[in-house]
Amino acid sequence: MLRSQEIRDKAPEMDSLRIGMGWSVEDLSRPQIIIESTYGDSHPGSAHLNTLVEEVYEGIVKKGGKPSRFFTTDICDGQSQGHDGMNFSLASREYIANMIEIHMSATPFDAGVFIASCDKGLPAHLKAIARMDIPSIVLPGGAMEAGPNMLTLEQIGMYSAKFKRKEISKEEYMNFKHKACPSCGACSFMGTAATMQVISEALGLALPGTAYKPAKSEHLLKVAKKVGEHSLKLVEMDLKPSKILTYKAFENAIMVHAAIAGSSNSLLHIPAIAHELGIEISPDTFDEIHRRIPCILNIRPSGFYPGEYFWYAGGVPAVMEEIKEYLHLDVLTVTGKTLGENLEELRRNGYYEECYSYLEKKKVKKEDILKGIHNPINPQGAIAILKGNLAPEGAVVKHSAVDPKMQQVKLVARPFDSEEEALEAVLSNKIKPGEAVIIRYEGPKGSGMPEMFYTTEAIASDPNLASSIALITDGRFSGATRGPAVGHVSPEASEGGPIALVESGDIIQIDIPNRRLDIIGIDGKKLPQAEIEQVLNKRKSTWVKPKAKYTKGVLGVYTKLAVSPMKGGYME
Repeated sequence: MLRSQEIRDKAPEMDSLRIGMGWSVEDLSRPQIIIESTYGDSHPGSAHLNTLVEEVYEGIVKKGGKPSRFFTTDICDGQSQGHDGMNFSLASREYIANMIEIHMSATPFDAGVFIASCDKGLPAHLKAIARMDIPSIVLPGGAMEAGPNMLTLEQIGMYSAKFKRKEISKEEYMNFKHKACPSCGACSFMGTAATMQVISEALGLALPGTAYKPAKSEHLLKVAKKVGEHSLKLVEMDLKPSKILTYKAFENAIMVHAAIAGSSNSLLHIPAIAHELGIEISPDTFDEIHRRIPCILNIRPSGFYPGEYFWYAGGVPAVMEEIKEYLHLDVLTVTGKTLGENLEELRRNGYYEECYSYLEKKKVKKEDILKGIHNPINPQGAIAILKGNLAPEGAVVKHSAVDPKMQQVKLVARPFDSEEEALEAVLSNKIKPGEAVIIRYEGPKGSGMPEMFYTTEAIASDPNLASSIALITDGRFSGATRGPAVGHVSPEASEGGPIALVESGDIIQIDIPNRRLDIIGIDGKKLPQAEIEQVLNKRKSTWVKPKAKYTKGVLGVYTKLAVSPMKGGYME
């Protein structure tokens, strides 16, 4: 018996209450499918999702199911930038997942369709899917169009810094701001939103070729209806996420992540999703895979083209074809077939021809956007995991965005206890070449782990600093971050990690090829490691743990329960 029918026997009011919503008596006995989405007037990635919800709804009804719409609107990282609203961003992932769990537990369903587009909404849905383990399918919400002259949102931080430095006029600045988001959909670059759409398909939870399609395309509406129809097949097959989300599936997703130069925030999300299934994805797994899988995608922010070109070049399946020799092709997917079978079917059914027809209109070749593994953009993936006495548990750097001259450097520490102080110092030219800007107490337990986007953009947009300084933090970065930025430093400062003990004048060594991040000198003088340890131990003995920034509300709970950034920043 279906779960939805079992509960009717246990809750006699169920039928009455559903008839009160307009259900027919016949509807009560149909397979019941929950449609979860982040629809709401929160940002362009969610504002259009109700259109997709309705198409999914029709597809479910067409195949004899009874759908129920549930909504847990997400927030926008872009609108949270520059103020304490950003502190709520990572925590929102946990609360969206928890709300979906409540929806699905209070009233059991037979299957679920999950629709989201962006940074925390999509990983929250993936966490909930893994946690609840009922037949489930993801519909990614698609990509925003680029503005005039390929203008995309991640450039606005750069133009903001230029405006504050009086390098462009107010009129120019306002023009950029008003034209950067011409449509709905996730931001048009391979930031966290786009990356997580790709990951949902790479994990096998979205139909092949459906991730990060242009959000305004008719294709996405057709896919939505097909997804609704397919949810009934999932009920018939009893195909649960735990059969799909295996360790090999996560390895596939990380391989794709390496190939596309995906967002560093994925190191928070992929381990957190796997944790729901009792699977541990260590930082070393990311580093090992990124060392051997080349970066082949020429999409912003690491590449040239806006995000919509990703699907025109064949999307996730095209990336997988290029790295196929590395992938686990035998993993099961939401189609009920293996990954290898899905790729073979796409080659036969005209999928690629349809994608490439858009490239012809744009007068761009597929090879301009997606390279092969033998002529990659970078011989390694974009992410490196650094360890050392400054980050004993690890730190993350998107080395594909780091100037070659900054791959192995010694810098003088300039520590700040908040991003606001650091940003002011950068914009007012108080930071000099050869310095390492340290931003601390911004980890999960410190302040919720906000992004350092404005500071990284201020550095990246300043030619004097972009190739001469680095930013090191226990906070995180936007998926659009460029330049020499090392984040997720663990243990974080609020837990007494070494980053809390750094003082002005300490010498910091960044060695990306050898994956090291170390304090190698004190007060401008290089010292043996044994002496460095003695100094750090002495500093630790007088260090005082700061008073908690948040003691109540959602951040009071999150900052109390959050685990290390290198574990995924989930609550435990």
